Amino acid sequence: MSTIELIVIAFVVVVLFAIAANSIFTIRQQTVGVVERLGKFKRLAGPGINFKIPLLEQVAGLVNLRLRQLDVMVETKTNDNVFVNLNVSVQYATLQDKVYEAYYKLTDHQAQIKSFVFDVVRAKVPKITLDEVFEKKEEIAQSVEAELKEIMQQFGYAILKALVTDINPDEKVKQAMNEINAATRLRVAATQKGEAEKIIRIKQAEGEAESMRLQGEGLANARKAIIGGMGTSVDEFKKIAPEVSAKDIMTLVLMSQYCDTLKEIGAKSGTNSVFLASSPTTISDLETQIRNGLLSANAIRK
Repeated sequence: MSTIELIVIAFVVVVLFAIAANSIFTIRQQTVGVVERLGKFKRLAGPGINFKIPLLEQVAGLVNLRLRQLDVMVETKTNDNVFVNLNVSVQYATLQDKVYEAYYKLTDHQAQIKSFVFDVVRAKVPKITLDEVFEKKEEIAQSVEAELKEIMQQFGYAILKALVTDINPDEKVKQAMNEINAATRLRVAATQKGEAEKIIRIKQAEGEAESMRLQGEGLANARKAIIGGMGTSVDEFKKIAPEVSAKDIMTLVLMSQYCDTLKEIGAKSGTNSVFLASSPTTISDLETQIRNGLLSANAIRK
């Protein structure tokens, strides 16, 4: 066999090997291959090893069947004229029975999803205030999900869930909101502190009033006891000396207590010098004053 024949045979073998290799292809799990013949859709190729006609058929593309997530950042304005950025996360997957529609009907399915998210958010958020955006984020997400499900299903995509994962107002607005919140909390704290101080003062006043009442009752009882003791002393003295009048007995008792008081004052170590008049006139006036006071107290008691 000549050299030329060997070269021809080797060339044919290489060509056949290339053709055989080109007719075999593999598809990964959770992926579907789209096979075209001469530019026209022919069939779908599932996971594993697959065959195609060399030169006539080719794998035009692959469609992912896994669950995917697309994050869309939307800037919009609220009803109270505050610009806010909302991050909307859309979880979606290609419908296995609509791979043809998913591959051929949309050039860029992510761009289509973003467009609908922008449309829904910018139609709903401007109707509510910033505070309501935080309160109604679930409603916003549900609106996005409902709109996308209806539209994207015809293109071969299933919308599983839409979530509003983040709400970011302008930095100046966030700072103002924090200041308002702080001022509100300080006002509540001041109110609570004032109420506490008010209660303390009321309780102190009630305690002082109760203490004064008890002191008054104690003083009144002490005076009653003194009057009762004096009356008993007068009665006992009259039994011993009937000829002495009650006035003289009372004068004697008062003077005895007067002297006892002076004795107690002088006996205390920390008492300074006390000068008291002790002339007969002064003692008589003192007697009269004490007697009048006792008689008045006795009259009040009756």
